[in-house]
Amino acid sequence: MTDLDFSGKTALIVGGSSGIGNGIAQAFRQRGANVYIWGTRLNSAEYEGEDGSDLAGLDYDRMDVSDFQAIADYNPPFTSLDILILSQGTVIYRRGEFEMPGWMTVMDVNLNSLMACCMKFRDMLETSSGNITIISSTAGYHATRGNPAYSASKTGAVGLTRTLGQAWASGGIRVNGVAPGLVDTKLTKVTTENPERREAAIKNIPQGRLGTPDDIAGAALFLASPLASYITGQTIVVDGGLIL
Repeated sequence: MTDLDFSGKTALIVGGSSGIGNGIAQAFRQRGANVYIWGTRLNSAEYEGEDGSDLAGLDYDRMDVSDFQAIADYNPPFTSLDILILSQGTVIYRRGEFEMPGWMTVMDVNLNSLMACCMKFRDMLETSSGNITIISSTAGYHATRGNPAYSASKTGAVGLTRTLGQAWASGGIRVNGVAPGLVDTKLTKVTTENPERREAAIKNIPQGRLGTPDDIAGAALFLASPLASYITGQTIVVDGGLIL
């Protein structure tokens, strides 16, 4: 068994139906894990043919992560869990986050649901000596023009990663994070589909390109593997040098 062979392991990727989460889900599936994902649509068929969504071989459930009671009441189709990846996220443009309804929507999905998910699966992960990876953003390290809730929620996610990493280490659970830079997903189309914005953004990335879900998946695989067995509470920035 190699360090990146997850055969026999069970993984749940929240937000695994598209974008970064989907790239992570498929990376674990390709390395032998039994992969379950949560998405927002009624069923997996509603994602068919959509760019950035490959649900082949993944076990899908619908979940509104802003409904914390629904998370608490969830009856999982698996009896054990080794890996929990939290990749849910949303953003509201056109200054919608400066109004309280928009602020609360983003905070509930991007931050509060992280804690709800962690608490839901804590006992399973402690039993398996499992691990959690929280997908945050480089927005957690700098101001984000026009999106105060997004920035605050991602900053909070980095802090939550540190604190749960410290709190749950004695129970055998490792908690780490990945902070992606600019990755071409549904959430970033406002930039990536605007030629001028896209070009300006790439000029600020030392590696000279946008990130991909596979780039983020590489870090997630590492953090969930035995290679990272002495790492907890840390967030790895994967951004091509963007925030240097």
